[in-house]
Amino acid sequence: MSARTTNAATTASTPGAGARSEKEIIAELLQTVSASRLTLFLQCRLKFFFRYVLSIPKPKAPALHVGNAVHAALKARNRARWLQQPLSLKALHDSYSAAWTDESEGKVDWAGAEAEEKAIGWRLFETYLREHPLPEDLKPDAIEVSIEADLREHGLPRLVGILDLVLQSRIIDYKTSSTTPNPERVAHTHEVQTSGYAVLYRHNTGQRELGLELHHLVKLKNPKVVVTLMPPMSDEQQTRLFHLMDAYQTGLQRGDFVPSPGMQCACCEFFNECRRWK
Repeated sequence: MSARTTNAATTASTPGAGARSEKEIIAELLQTVSASRLTLFLQCRLKFFFRYVLSIPKPKAPALHVGNAVHAALKARNRARWLQQPLSLKALHDSYSAAWTDESEGKVDWAGAEAEEKAIGWRLFETYLREHPLPEDLKPDAIEVSIEADLREHGLPRLVGILDLVLQSRIIDYKTSSTTPNPERVAHTHEVQTSGYAVLYRHNTGQRELGLELHHLVKLKNPKVVVTLMPPMSDEQQTRLFHLMDAYQTGLQRGDFVPSPGMQCACCEFFNECRRWK
């Protein structure tokens, strides 16, 4: 049974998505895969279908917008360090504010809380600056680099991704969160992403990463930063990633877009579309 038989879903697609057939869109999706796309497919194939095949538009989530603005400030800070041209706090705040006003990914329904959320996001960034300063003479290896890995020899799609920061051969990824992460759990729940980054790094440098780090900026009354240190990707982790990529490839080829009902449905933006699925 395929989600493509759902009339309610099909009528919700955007003009852009309707310009090409579903078959053409799926064929394009089979050419490449990113960690975020793979993760969504594994979480709920029907949600993947609504987002990437039908391209049903949805308002941008407030938490995502805050995270993007914080990320932009971190990128500006890291880029300045790479160029060996440190920025003032005001210049970093300007980068944050510019990202905040960017509505290219859609408008956000703040429900009257925009000013408060903007202040919280900036406090998160300031907390990170205080707790994780970069030494003046430490130049990043790479910042926000978009790379890919050709995995045809494994019978898999091309893997694509963007590395937030590579510092002394350690891959660092930034996260914003409303709850304090458990190191063991986040290492497991983000394994698709961290393994994907490791494959990309090795494919493009010919070297093994020295480790991976998840830097969580936690939005509490008193913001804090939680760093999860992980060893280099193991052979077993790479094998798991490749098996999951194969499942992605097979699922798309079969049009296997079924829902995954569960507690996560309560906060899914496609809840109404899913209820009409048949």
